[in-house]
Amino acid sequence: MNRRLTLACSVAGAVLVALDGTVLTVAQPSLQGSLHASYAEVQWTSTAYLLVVAGLLVFAGRLGDRYGQRRMFALGMLGFGAASAAIGFAPGIGWVIGLRVVQGVFGALLQPATLGMLRAAYPPDRLAMPLAVRTSAIGLAAATGPLVGGALATWLGWRSVFFLGVLPALAFGLAALGGKAPRVSTPRVSTPGLDLPGALLLAASLAPLVHALSAPGAATVPALAVSAVAGVAFVRHERRAAHPLLPPGVIGAGPVGAALGILVAVSAALFGTLFVETYVLQRGLGLDPFESAVRSAPLAVMMIASAPCCPALLRRWGARWTTSVATAVLALGGLVLSRATGALPLGVGFALLGAGFGTVMVAATHVVVRQAESTAAGVAGGLQQTALNIGPVVGVAAATALMDAGPRAALCVFAALAAAAVPVARALPQRGSAHGALDADAREAEVRVLPGDPARP
Repeated sequence: MNRRLTLACSVAGAVLVALDGTVLTVAQPSLQGSLHASYAEVQWTSTAYLLVVAGLLVFAGRLGDRYGQRRMFALGMLGFGAASAAIGFAPGIGWVIGLRVVQGVFGALLQPATLGMLRAAYPPDRLAMPLAVRTSAIGLAAATGPLVGGALATWLGWRSVFFLGVLPALAFGLAALGGKAPRVSTPRVSTPGLDLPGALLLAASLAPLVHALSAPGAATVPALAVSAVAGVAFVRHERRAAHPLLPPGVIGAGPVGAALGILVAVSAALFGTLFVETYVLQRGLGLDPFESAVRSAPLAVMMIASAPCCPALLRRWGARWTTSVATAVLALGGLVLSRATGALPLGVGFALLGAGFGTVMVAATHVVVRQAESTAAGVAGGLQQTALNIGPVVGVAAATALMDAGPRAALCVFAALAAAAVPVARALPQRGSAHGALDADAREAEVRVLPGDPARP
């Protein structure tokens, strides 16, 4: 499998997962009516998936490091597609929830591999542009998902939404199985251990946390307690394990921890802001769902446009300044939206959110993936995906709690959260630093591959 096909598979996997979340949200009312389900049951079609994915992402990344990212990607894609098709034929809501659990297992296998394959296929100094392409594709999927899901659910019924990704999953899964891994010069190292106890403790920590935040209720306090106890036990275990699930070279690196923290903060700020702003547009300003989608379109446009620009920014400024400025831009967008009512201010606010988030996604992800050795690329990818799964859950939970204080106050809180992440970016590598000379990473956008060049796909 050459580098172009590797990039295509990585993009396809990321887009498939992004589309699944957005189109399901639009189709849920139709699903509820067709299967005579309660609101709680419908909520579990999303919650069950989130719990499984949150608990398994890092361990799935470790499986990719041990058995091959391409194999895990193929297994994840084929299984994800099969589960989607099965949901489309599900006779009742119980079947849908159960199959969403199965789909979550394969989604967890798939997501870290989309990043791990890129780290294995591209030398560290050529990673920025593939990550930018992947981020732009995710932005496009997020923008088009509600439109595609709404059209399918309206004209063909909710079952058609789940059939949407079956053929792409089959095609790219089989392509990954049949391809040969691109050659990248890496030192020979021992095969990483799996650390099953660590994987169980991490799952026992993350899954209850996500459940407590995404489905608050009587079980919230016990779930948080279980998460805290399991988290402490996980840390103690990792310090003593001969082959820890999280290699010290990955999680122990200051830049990686800072990048992951920034990803959690900015994704929480973004999704919390979007949750609040949806109510502002539809209830405060009286817009219908389509009109509100049009007003927020600049977010997706700028996210798609900003990601390809990030490699050049990394070359010129390095990860530290690029991430700092982009995070500040996202915070500014939240402040603009906190006072915006007209079409122009709303467009400016959403555009700032998209430009900031698209740039941070590429820059912070680049730090996480590049800092990891190729033998730990799956774990790095799992950590990045975990951050981007927990952040939105935290943001939406906080937005729900803050709504009583008023939308303006809630939006200011999320802007402050993003602003608080700006100083954290000081821990990221600067231009030309010993952490990796990130200014060279963006040169891939200008590379002209010559015949005989070993980097030629």
